Amino acid sequence: MDVVVDNYQFIGIGFAATVLLFLISGIGALLLGTLLVAMRVGPIAVMRRAAATYVTLVRNTPLLLILVFFSLAAPKIGINFQFVKIVISTGWGDIRMTNAFAGATVGLILYTASFVCESLRSGVNAVPVGQAEAARAIGLPFGGVLSNVVLPQALRAALPPLASTLIALLKNTTVAASVLVLESAYALKQILDKTPGTVEKLWPIGVFILVFVILVELLSFASGRLERRWRVAR
Repeated sequence: MDVVVDNYQFIGIGFAATVLLFLISGIGALLLGTLLVAMRVGPIAVMRRAAATYVTLVRNTPLLLILVFFSLAAPKIGINFQFVKIVISTGWGDIRMTNAFAGATVGLILYTASFVCESLRSGVNAVPVGQAEAARAIGLPFGGVLSNVVLPQALRAALPPLASTLIALLKNTTVAASVLVLESAYALKQILDKTPGTVEKLWPIGVFILVFVILVELLSFASGRLERRWRVAR
């Protein structure tokens, strides 16, 4: 237990970075995924094929390869994502927006957006075709039909798979440790490397698991509340 107490600041800043990485990546993935689903169900054949190709390629590419490319390989060929130096102060220390952190964020957004797209597309398919046809009959363009009629209902239907996608994103943030992003998994590895004895190593592992369980349960609770509220609204 002493190893957890002695390193509580390091653990705290690691989980703060994890939550920040999740929030930025989650918002970006939802926006990009929505754009992709609009392309996939749109009337322009070229855009439909482009979005379908993107989803197929990205979903079948290991996340680790994507993160390694954007965090480590891309800067070596002149592709940088750290446009400004940002330092966020927390109660445990500072989170620095390094190029590795920015690259990991971009990689997570691009990877997760493909799953968001497919979750939303399943919701779009659940919307009765007659509603879209009625909206077009009163003169709404494709964008208006999608934003005012289809997507709001699709989001309700797709909420459970979307919640699962976001939970997977939260756990996928630990892969960023492989590209030296100081988040929870990286902090855990550093603590375990300098902790002697098998029993002492169990304490930080237990804390790591417990905090992730709490974060996942919070996400599940929020999605459950939204699902119940929207079910009543129908």
